[in-house]
Amino acid sequence: METSSSIQTPKVFCVGLQKTGTSSVRDALAGLGYRVAGVFGRDVKLDELRATFVERGLKIAAEHDAVEDMPWPLMYRELDKAFPGSKFILTVRDTDRWYASIAGHFGANPYHIQQLTYGEDAPAPVGYEARYRDVYDSHNKAVRAYFADRPEDLLELWLERGHGWKELGDFLGLDAVPEGPFVHTNSSLQRNSLYSRLRKRLAKFGLPYTPMHG
Repeated sequence: METSSSIQTPKVFCVGLQKTGTSSVRDALAGLGYRVAGVFGRDVKLDELRATFVERGLKIAAEHDAVEDMPWPLMYRELDKAFPGSKFILTVRDTDRWYASIAGHFGANPYHIQQLTYGEDAPAPVGYEARYRDVYDSHNKAVRAYFADRPEDLLELWLERGHGWKELGDFLGLDAVPEGPFVHTNSSLQRNSLYSRLRKRLAKFGLPYTPMHG
């Protein structure tokens, strides 16, 4: 892990729950030169992770330009206090589509990060639909309320409604962003193709391209 951020801009924290377009935003930010930290805690047992994920996350965030995926959305308040002036992106999608996506991805397979997020007694989306929907809607509502008096610090990004480069660029104060459709990431094949396209687009503007590392 590197010891300092690579670009001198406000940090960007993606605080939308998984399956809302977080991977697309990750790849877009990586293509713009941000070093992005993804999910953490996969190898940490639930009890230990519950007790330490904020401390762990703050250390990781200090060494990156942006973060996304889990369990970052659970600590948006702590991130805001630890890194004043940072920008937050709430990726959102229709609740029905979101649940269908997370249920299709995880099924009934238990996962301790899901337990951290949705409750120890709800280890997988299939079988606990009401809980997952409630947590999802409540999280989005809480983030909006937290930033209600600071709209300049929160971007609500609905990729399925056509939001993309313009909204992201305006929010981050970028002079130029790639033209054309926004990133849509679902597979490693797509990501490899995406990086090639981003490199060409950014080169037109003289912007740096920093590949994302695992």
